[in-house]
Amino acid sequence: MLDLKFLREKPEVVKQNIKNKFQDSKLGLVDEVIALDGELRNTKAEAENLRANRNKISKSIGALMAQGKKDEAEEMKKQVTANSDRLAELKIKEDELEEKVKNIMMVIPNIIDPSVPIGRDDSENVEIQVYGEPFVPAFEIPYHTDIMEKLSGIDLESARKVAGNGFYYLMGNVARLHSAVISYARDFMINRGFTYCIPPFMIRSEVVTGVMSFAEMEAMMYKIEGEDLFLIGTSEHSMIGKFIDTILTEDALPQTLTSYSPCFRKEKGAHGLEERGVYRIHQFEKQEMIVVCKPEESMAWFDRMWQNTVDLFRSLDITVRTLECCSGDLADLKVKSIDVEAWSPRQKKYFEVGSCSNLGDAQARRLKIRVDGKDGKYYAHTLNNTVVAPPRMLIAFLENNLNADGSVNIPAALQPYMGGMAVIR
Repeated sequence: MLDLKFLREKPEVVKQNIKNKFQDSKLGLVDEVIALDGELRNTKAEAENLRANRNKISKSIGALMAQGKKDEAEEMKKQVTANSDRLAELKIKEDELEEKVKNIMMVIPNIIDPSVPIGRDDSENVEIQVYGEPFVPAFEIPYHTDIMEKLSGIDLESARKVAGNGFYYLMGNVARLHSAVISYARDFMINRGFTYCIPPFMIRSEVVTGVMSFAEMEAMMYKIEGEDLFLIGTSEHSMIGKFIDTILTEDALPQTLTSYSPCFRKEKGAHGLEERGVYRIHQFEKQEMIVVCKPEESMAWFDRMWQNTVDLFRSLDITVRTLECCSGDLADLKVKSIDVEAWSPRQKKYFEVGSCSNLGDAQARRLKIRVDGKDGKYYAHTLNNTVVAPPRMLIAFLENNLNADGSVNIPAALQPYMGGMAVIR
């Protein structure tokens, strides 16, 4: 959420940012919120004048009563009553205006970083760098669920009977590989100085609206019927929510946390579910990282965070590339975002396995995450990044480590987490 003062003083900057994100339907909201804000400020000024006048009159009533001028005092009491009635009306109006301003401000997109390329959608994202050498083996690589089935590692049919499309049973060594990757990612991040955390897997609505846009919420979140609780779509939601309505000291920053959680997503929208595979599903597990830091340090942390994901995949001999998300592909709260994509030798192209985002002070402003600095209080900056998200990561792992006979090599870094196993057969 933007600073209202910034919008009031630089409306054209906000409008240009909306244009850069190809959300022209929101342009009128800028003038609308400015008008509502002006009305709100006038309402507050009138209320303040009435309170001051009421206090002045109250003192005069006391003086008149002391002088025995009861009739004059009674007339002034009527004026106090009228002022009180008007103040009650103004309070209702003030609350209504504040709610309208807040609702509009929640849908006006955050100001993107000047370095973000301007583009309409993800087809205009920009490749930054490739890490490793993409390769295609001499033999044909089967579809990822076919690889898993030959290893007796997945049961989609039973999952459909139990829960429907978008779910799976992982079995045997494939299930063990899934857990090994999560455990390896956990230790990898701990060794990078992050504090390990297992967060709540359900969060209240005030946290949901604090960490994401309404459009994301509708497309992703599962609501618990009859309760003010939502299943998390990623542990970033509850990890950032951990700091709701807090005032941090500067020496407590940065907060660097890495978290494990299951994730639950509706997967509504253009992409939809993948019926045959496990690339886009309702339930998966994930190792995440988040940072809460000073504003001047957020871009440096941004670069360190996506580099962590690149380094993890390279430690498992998987070729990846980084992709700069263009303006039209950024969610409304994001200032800048980089996707990490893994090489698929079967498809002969890259696919997304992680995303790193700098949200500036947007989440902190919504959740009231403040820092007590030497020059006063200010809003922190928040960032998040995927460390690894199997089973999607398993697709890249299996394709890049598959042998012609259907066996799968286990890289040295992962072997301790697989009981010393070097090959899955």
